[in-house]
Amino acid sequence: MSYVTGKIIKELRGKKRMTQKQLAEIIKVSDKTISKWETDRGLPDIALIGTLAESLNVSVAELLAGEYVVNSNRAANMKKINFYVCPVCGNVIVSTGKGSYCCCGITLPVTQDEDSDTEHEIFSEILDNEYYIHMNHSMEKEHYISFLAYVTSEKVELVKMYPEQNIECRFARKGHGYIYAYCNRHGLFRLTL
Repeated sequence: MSYVTGKIIKELRGKKRMTQKQLAEIIKVSDKTISKWETDRGLPDIALIGTLAESLNVSVAELLAGEYVVNSNRAANMKKINFYVCPVCGNVIVSTGKGSYCCCGITLPVTQDEDSDTEHEIFSEILDNEYYIHMNHSMEKEHYISFLAYVTSEKVELVKMYPEQNIECRFARKGHGYIYAYCNRHGLFRLTL
C-alpha cells in the first residue's frame, strides 16, 4: 500500500504558495513537523490525512497515490466528458474533467475511445424527433454493451444495458453531440451525430 510522501506534500504546498508554517497552522501541527515530513524523516499520522489533503486541495486518494489531476477543462464542456467504468461491478462514473475515482478497491482509469469496427457499429435513426439508437452486438453474460449515452454540449443522458436485453433506446434530440456505447470487453465506442 502506498502512503503520502514528503515530496508530494512539498510540491503541493509550493503550488499553493504556502509556507510550512502556514500549512502547519491549518492542520494544527508545528512547522518542524511539516519539515520532517517533507524531508522524509517522518510521516503524517493517518488521522491527519483528510485535513492535509483538504488543505492542499487534493483528494485523499490523490495524496496517498502521489499523483494529482490538474483540471484543464475549466469550461466543463459536456462534450469533453470522461467515463470511468468499474471492471468488477460495472459501476459507471461520469465526469466533465479528469479525476481520481475508485470503485471496488480499484483506481479507475479514464476510458478511451476505441476505433470503430463492424461488431461495435452504432446505428442512429431519427424517429418522431428522437434519436433511435441500436447495435448488432451480442448480449451475453460474458460479453455485452454496458451502457449507451447521448452527450451534447450541455447534457448527458445514460441508459444502462444488461445482458440478454436488446441494445436499443431513444434519446430526445437536443442538437449535435455524441453517442457512446461501452462494451465490457472492448471498451468505449463513439458515434458523432
